Amino acid sequence: MNMDNQELILSATDVHRQFTTANGVLPVIKGLSLDIRAGTMAAVTGASGVGKSTLLHILGGLDKPTRGTVRLAGKELTGMDETALAQFRNETVGFVFQFHYLMDDFTALENVMIPLLVAGRNRNTARVKAEQLLDMVGLRDRTSHRPKQLSGGEQQRVAVARALANNPKIVLADEPSGNLDTSTGRRLHELLFKLNAENKTTFLIATHNRELADRCDSETQIVDGKVFDHITRR
Repeated sequence: MNMDNQELILSATDVHRQFTTANGVLPVIKGLSLDIRAGTMAAVTGASGVGKSTLLHILGGLDKPTRGTVRLAGKELTGMDETALAQFRNETVGFVFQFHYLMDDFTALENVMIPLLVAGRNRNTARVKAEQLLDMVGLRDRTSHRPKQLSGGEQQRVAVARALANNPKIVLADEPSGNLDTSTGRRLHELLFKLNAENKTTFLIATHNRELADRCDSETQIVDGKVFDHITRR
């Protein structure tokens, strides 16, 4: 894979994010710039508290930077109003978090259907697409199960399927295997790499997992809210 010939799917420039607390202003992201190329597996690494989750929230439009710009799939996020941003997120970005955030009262199938219904698909179309996605992540026989009837690894696979529902340009994954045991985590990683290889889905993964980070096409190491190093492997 020649990354130099691939278009940028995501570009963050001089991003800052600070929070106001009872003790004053707390800077978390301190002038961070980052480029991610389409179709790649990219990792963001760093110790707890360096701003990885905050960064992913900003890059995915869940939060806005105090200053700086984020351009995703050709759109400038920082200038969008909340309505436009919400629609853009649902159509363009998939999210996978450390905790699956599935809705307990809904089946696996219904959880995957939700983003499709929000995007305006009719129920039959949403159902067919959700069934295809659950089949893709190896859960064809779990469609009618509710989250509490699934193992931790299965719950995260449903979360991955949900993230892929609207054919996102990029999936942002925040410690996706952080709550899983080692072998289950590895199976989840294999799924992500398979989806990348077969569908050319772009993944940006914040992780403490050294084995996962080392397999990614690129790695951005963050220290104290800034880019410490950027490594391109392929």
